[in-house]
Amino acid sequence: MTSQAAAQRPLNGVRGLVFFGFPLHPPNRPGTKRADHLAKITMPMLFLQGTRDTLADLKLLRPVCGKLGSRATLHVIETADHSFHVLKSSGRNDAEVLRELAQRAASWAEGIEEI
Repeated sequence: MTSQAAAQRPLNGVRGLVFFGFPLHPPNRPGTKRADHLAKITMPMLFLQGTRDTLADLKLLRPVCGKLGSRATLHVIETADHSFHVLKSSGRNDAEVLRELAQRAASWAEGIEEI
């Protein structure tokens, strides 16, 4: 994982990391050990997560991001799973969600200069 490499040493040319569904823990086995290395990363990080992601309980991920301070930005997609598929009841389709993810990542990356 790139984040593990970034925790060990600066990565040439990399100014930020975007996680499309950070795998915080094994499916349905909540824990935060997989995030321990993030504290060593000095660059900005964007976490794009779905509320139904079985690999990242938001009750655990929110405090992880909080401890990272201004280096971490969390963007949550309601009813999305780990692959960002959303429930039909959300009124959205997968293409709309993918557009949102791409736009959010692009606008975040443009703002890295300001961080």
